[in-house]
Amino acid sequence: MRHFLMINQKKIEVLQKGGSGIPIIILTGMGCSFDEWYEVTETLSKSNRVIMFHRPGLGDSEIHNEARNTQAVVNEINEIIHLLKLCEPILLVGHSYGGLCVQHFVKAHPKKVAGIVLVDSTSVDLKVLDDLDLPALNDGATDEFWMKKCHAYSRMEKEELKEVITPALSEKQKRLPYDIQQRLLDFQINPSLYKAMYKEISNWKRDGEIIKNLVEYPDIPLIVLSRDLEHCIRLGLMEGLPEWELRLFEEKWQELVRNQVNLTSKGKLIIAQGSSHSIHMDRPDIIVHSIREMTSILNLHEKA
Repeated sequence: MRHFLMINQKKIEVLQKGGSGIPIIILTGMGCSFDEWYEVTETLSKSNRVIMFHRPGLGDSEIHNEARNTQAVVNEINEIIHLLKLCEPILLVGHSYGGLCVQHFVKAHPKKVAGIVLVDSTSVDLKVLDDLDLPALNDGATDEFWMKKCHAYSRMEKEELKEVITPALSEKQKRLPYDIQQRLLDFQINPSLYKAMYKEISNWKRDGEIIKNLVEYPDIPLIVLSRDLEHCIRLGLMEGLPEWELRLFEEKWQELVRNQVNLTSKGKLIIAQGSSHSIHMDRPDIIVHSIREMTSILNLHEKA
């Protein structure tokens, strides 16, 4: 069920499925729609209450001129927990940039989180990726490049964006229900999306440093999902990118993700074989399995 909550005088689009079990809040990656998680949420909702939301600027969530950083997302999660009357500690799941927000929330509100699943999450040390010598990969892919492009897109009308972007679906997205496909296409031509992305990119490296300097993580169960290094290299080779650059980048990304396992003493790493960064689309079964494993752990803790 999609509905809206008023948070900080803005309409925030919320998706809720299921009504029992440990509440699960899932945070999407930067510029990503919660509709991409359809298969995951449909399955999990049979046993748990699943909640997702579009950050301001994404989907039908309103964005004003406020800063968009991980602290803003922490505040929004906290307000959603309050408005939905979630009294018990939640299971918090974050993909990519959403994982960076999860890491911030857990430090800010440790008693509100029972367990964490990080899905190929952005690292608090993401700025080290800028130190890699990657001329081909960085051509048109730096933060500055994306901020310039997002700023330009944010000033366009939807019809103009449609012509410039030519919205399309991946082969896996084409397997989703027709109404979900249409929503995903519309999602891509929303000028507010690019306003939000511009603001998030502007702050995420600073956010990483802020999160690192907060209190220690609570020692709670953690599962870290990582993409398949060799699979990602093969995909890059198909795009004509040099193997040495791909390997250098992917090995550093893997190192940063693996380091997240040590955030608590109860961390576990799972490699999503055959998956790109979009594990929720490539291997939704692994995400479902990992979250169910986590809920089993939490249920055992509750009974102990």
